[in-house]
Amino acid sequence: MTSKERELPNIPPASANGNAHRDTETTTTMASHDAREKRRKKRRKWLLYVVLFIVFQSAVIAVFTLTIMKIRRPKLSVRAATFSNFNVDNSTAKPSFSTRMNVELRVKNSNFGRFQYKATTVYFSYRGTSIGEALVSESHAKWQSKKKFFVDVDLDFAGAQSDPHLVSDLADGLVPISSHSELRGKVELLFVLKKRKSTYMDCSMEILTGSQQLGNIAC
Repeated sequence: MTSKERELPNIPPASANGNAHRDTETTTTMASHDAREKRRKKRRKWLLYVVLFIVFQSAVIAVFTLTIMKIRRPKLSVRAATFSNFNVDNSTAKPSFSTRMNVELRVKNSNFGRFQYKATTVYFSYRGTSIGEALVSESHAKWQSKKKFFVDVDLDFAGAQSDPHLVSDLADGLVPISSHSELRGKVELLFVLKKRKSTYMDCSMEILTGSQQLGNIAC
């Protein structure tokens, strides 16, 4: 009996085998869950990258559209002037005033492309009466620049002799005049996109007859 009992195999209890099997299943399940969780986290990370990239691209496009691609209206204005051939007669009977004015004009182009403009005329008047005009030649203003140039105009107040204000203005030494013009052209963005743009000038100023200067310029 004793020898036979020693020859029987040592079979572990059924409960021990069941626990080992369940431990293996639990370990496998946890490993599978961890793998799925890692994949989900990876997908979320890539999705976040895609969303951030789309937001960044949208911001870049918006900034590009609102700054570089936005076409602004150029501006034409009177900046200064010098005088020659100054003739003033403030007699009550027949007042007269004539002079040659060398006017400094400026075209301000705030676009990211040059402004190609056509020839135009700048008109000058005294209290609604025309006193002279000057020709602006065809040219262009570079992108993000201020182009300055000079034009000559002969001012003659003969047509305003009947204006009752002329005598007092000449006596005070402050002769108000105004100028207006329309500058038509095209703005060329990135040498590809071209759009027609016009600028309108409406300036007021005063001729200081005592010092022969131009002052109080407002455009």
